[in-house]
Amino acid sequence: MSDGWFKTTVGEYSPFVYGKAIKKDDQRTMGIPVYGSNGIYTYSDSALVQQHAVIIGRKGSVGKVHLSAEKCWISDTAFYVIKDSLDESYFVYYLLSSLGLENMNTDAAVPGLNRDNAHRLEIKIPNSIEKRINLVEPLIKLDQKIHLNNQINQTLESIAQAIFKSWFIDFDPVRAKIAAKLEGKNPELAAMCAISGKSEAELEQMAKEDFAELQATAALFPDELVESELGEVPKGWDAITLGNFLEIKRGGSPRPIQNFMAPTGYPWVKIADATADPSPFLFKTKEFIIKEGLRKTVYLKKGSLILTNSATPGLPKFLELDACIHDGWLYFPQKKHFSDNYLYFLFLKLRTQLVAQGNGSVFTNLKTDILRNQVVLVPTKEVIEKFDFQVGKILEMMKTQCIQSSNLSDLRDTLLPKLLSGKVSVLGFQGEVA
Repeated sequence: MSDGWFKTTVGEYSPFVYGKAIKKDDQRTMGIPVYGSNGIYTYSDSALVQQHAVIIGRKGSVGKVHLSAEKCWISDTAFYVIKDSLDESYFVYYLLSSLGLENMNTDAAVPGLNRDNAHRLEIKIPNSIEKRINLVEPLIKLDQKIHLNNQINQTLESIAQAIFKSWFIDFDPVRAKIAAKLEGKNPELAAMCAISGKSEAELEQMAKEDFAELQATAALFPDELVESELGEVPKGWDAITLGNFLEIKRGGSPRPIQNFMAPTGYPWVKIADATADPSPFLFKTKEFIIKEGLRKTVYLKKGSLILTNSATPGLPKFLELDACIHDGWLYFPQKKHFSDNYLYFLFLKLRTQLVAQGNGSVFTNLKTDILRNQVVLVPTKEVIEKFDFQVGKILEMMKTQCIQSSNLSDLRDTLLPKLLSGKVSVLGFQGEVA
């Protein structure tokens, strides 16, 4: 080890403090974040720590490390570490993330991290705060870029969800036409304003091609609402069970699964892979299975739409790799009328409703019959195709951001052990992460 580093232990440098349970009555929907082993799960009016903190999963998501840059509450399912400066808290965050704490489970029934065992881990760190802070600066910059990409994607997905809600839940273009007819105004122009969010004066300033495209979109919506099983819906749109349009099947699991796991092989999609990333896309898995397991599972191609049916049910994802899905997933080998993009946003809209119909003693399970018998609104094919075109462009932009974030994440994970071991210099990576 190069000069300027010293040996110590986790307990000596960054002792873990036990979190404290928060009462149900003290939990809020907004306010000061409350961290558990898997990150923020609720909010409170008060804080357990009045400054930044590094949080470490104790029960449940063992060894998972989080950083709060503001005051927060840490529940009894986690430990926390306090340092004087936020900059050094970042160093502790990256240091603990590199130690493999997630592999220190000491309880087979309920995963748990033993504090004494973690405290005994030997570490080598720079002997000055300045060096420690400089060491993790490239990692901080990478995470900041990833965070910015995530914020951009949240905005893009909000836009796409707003379009879905406007067209297929609130029926804004249809209602605009109805109101315009009652007022003796141009219904097509009113629908164009509703779709674009522009005023009539702003529409006049649009390029000719854009105006024509918007006009064609507005023409696809009727000017009347009629009663249906789902309440008032646009005339010409139907209310039909989803099973009439989709073949719904479950994935499969070779058992015992441990006999088919391998360090490399065929990607094995777990629910945790889906919940780890808030984006619509799943790019990689943590686990793999061997070829012999293929005949007992379902191997899907890149681009497939899948839906969780247990643990965290009703969550849709697009596969961005060829992968195997277990029986905690649903997939759709045959479909008609609906596009995958439309189904993705439909499933998001239906999620609360579907979960309420699920069953299970520990985890809610979403049976195929529940989804098959769900009555849904069926717009015309032309409207779905127009939605698919508009939202498809948004999803492609999101995918580009996700790919960049994935590459940045891989670079960060490659740099992390090298920087924290002192094997490479920070100077060699300044340009790469600037």
